[in-house]
Amino acid sequence: MPIATVNPATGETERTFEPLTPGEVEERLNRAAAAFERYRTTPFADRAALLHRAADLLDEDTDTVARTVTTEMGKPLAAARAEAGKCAKAMRWYADHAEGLLADEHPDDGDMRDSGAARVLVRYRPMGAVLAVMPWNFPLWQVVRFAAPALMAGNVGLLKHASNVPQTALYLADLFRRAGFDQGCFQTLLVGSGAVEGILRDPRVAAATLTGSEGAGRAVAAVAGDEIKKTVLELGGSDPFVVMPSADVDAAARTAVTARAQNAGQSCIAAKRFIVHTEVYDAFLERFSAGMRELTVGDPMAEGTDVGPLSGAQGRADLEELVEDAVRRGARTHCGGQRPKGLDQGLADGFFYEPTVLSGITPEMRIHYEETFGPVATVYRVADLDEAVSVANDTPFGLSSNVWTGDAAEQERFVRDLQAGGVFFNGMTASHPAFPFGGVKRSGYGRELSGHGIKEFCNATTVWFGA
Repeated sequence: MPIATVNPATGETERTFEPLTPGEVEERLNRAAAAFERYRTTPFADRAALLHRAADLLDEDTDTVARTVTTEMGKPLAAARAEAGKCAKAMRWYADHAEGLLADEHPDDGDMRDSGAARVLVRYRPMGAVLAVMPWNFPLWQVVRFAAPALMAGNVGLLKHASNVPQTALYLADLFRRAGFDQGCFQTLLVGSGAVEGILRDPRVAAATLTGSEGAGRAVAAVAGDEIKKTVLELGGSDPFVVMPSADVDAAARTAVTARAQNAGQSCIAAKRFIVHTEVYDAFLERFSAGMRELTVGDPMAEGTDVGPLSGAQGRADLEELVEDAVRRGARTHCGGQRPKGLDQGLADGFFYEPTVLSGITPEMRIHYEETFGPVATVYRVADLDEAVSVANDTPFGLSSNVWTGDAAEQERFVRDLQAGGVFFNGMTASHPAFPFGGVKRSGYGRELSGHGIKEFCNATTVWFGA
């Protein structure tokens, strides 16, 4: 895949980039190793000042970088601006909280009475250069939620971004440089996927984090396992959105539209499978389908656009195959199901797809088990709580989940039994710097964000003092 900016709204290639040569990669690895030796001993206050400066610069750059993001991967401009703001917020959160999150821990004296120690502490020390293999769908946020905690922990970062967002990747490296970080603290590597294995095997790389497809996760985890290097994987998701009789059906339907259509449905944590109790099924389906029909599909640079294009031709083709397979096997289409007609002439070659709602899904359909990375929703009718839990868990993924119920007993049951890294009641799944984020099953392992995330790439060191 070429390293290039292909505008998904027009299909036009706007810029291309030559990948780094092996010599240039070697130079950057040396630079990262040297920077880590200097940076790992810097005080938290100094790291925090640098990260606060990066956040301030990002705020100043919001309009410019948002246009770059929209041009490269197609999200509406307002959503790109919001993504930049979220990144600045996360930087400030880690700048303000990292020292406390990584403070020395002191075991209780009673617990260590028979250890023979006069004093014991646990100290969190940085590991070194962390390779980040990142996706295009949230090209700022996915990187910052790794970079902010990694840098505050004293690590340095090497970014291998998706090949269709090279300008965003270069912007991020420049942002940290302008903020005052040593040039080796955060570097973008413009390389193809074929170069990842060699970089990960290099002894100057201590660990890796990947957000992306299950296939990419398997490949990186296999290499890292062979090298015995730590990894964090955040992979696909097919999140359930459960609606029970006690729910506010109007609010649930409104939220469901946003949960499915945000970022043109190209989000791991977007709700994808809508599992609705039979008592409220008809009302929910009618209101949800109406809301999906009302979304405005079009130019992502135009104010008022709700749904922009998918990121590329292959992503749209994959989505079309899933929908066509489901319809051929008996699924009912309530709205959408095709490429939109009547777009402006300049968008005729863009990678657009209509917001779509399907019902009558069965396990024989590919869409029942495969992730739909686009604005396509599947709706299931269930008879009771047991069936709701069963259908929600009938997926190889386990990233997050949404449940709409006012019944406390039902809430406890869902918390106990849903196989997911998060359970969000009466609202939409969202990531936040203070909450751990990650999944189970084929959605990956490890956690990003919060104290859990910053400790993933730290050496938890036991320090023992004899009498």
